[in-house]
Amino acid sequence: MSNDVILLDHPLIQHKLTLLRDGKTSVKEFRELVEEIAGLMCYEATRDLPTETITIETPICTCESPVIEGKKLALVSILRAGEAMLFGALGLIPVAKVGHIGTYRDPETKSPVEYYCKLPNDIEKRSVIVVDPMLATGGTAVDAVNKLKKRGVSDIKFLCIIAAPEGVAFMQQEHPDVSIYACAIDSHLNEHAYIVPGLGDAGDRIFGTK
Repeated sequence: MSNDVILLDHPLIQHKLTLLRDGKTSVKEFRELVEEIAGLMCYEATRDLPTETITIETPICTCESPVIEGKKLALVSILRAGEAMLFGALGLIPVAKVGHIGTYRDPETKSPVEYYCKLPNDIEKRSVIVVDPMLATGGTAVDAVNKLKKRGVSDIKFLCIIAAPEGVAFMQQEHPDVSIYACAIDSHLNEHAYIVPGLGDAGDRIFGTK
């Protein structure tokens, strides 16, 4: 994998990921785990945010202390499974603006089909973090990044919980400038384009529609 794939192997993340994979995990627990993992991932993905020093008064004295410089951020959720990750990320950066891209994978062609797209009006001025639990074929992720770049966005990161090598390769081929953050890169895709071993259909497990 290239340097543009950041594998998040923190023990807390890996522990929660094991629970997420378990087919016996309830809908409620699954949804909570996705939010918790997304928060931990967002913590890592924002490590490079620029800071500036301001003067504050503590209860003891005056001191110089860092704050985030004011970089404009946006979170873009790929519907529908991205919603659980979105709320986990918003817990860390509640001032971020939010966008949604709705796509589904055609069962025959495995290609993404768009049904909804709503982005902040000033999206081109923002650093964007795209969230989707699974990077399988990569078609949906590539399509989402294409839409953002057409709107003038130049600073994009992609956060997924589990990725397949095929999806990583496709993203790197189409968008080598987009960093991919993942908690695991699994073995392969099966004949139905599901990640193996994966965790099943993330959307169905989040919303209880399996």
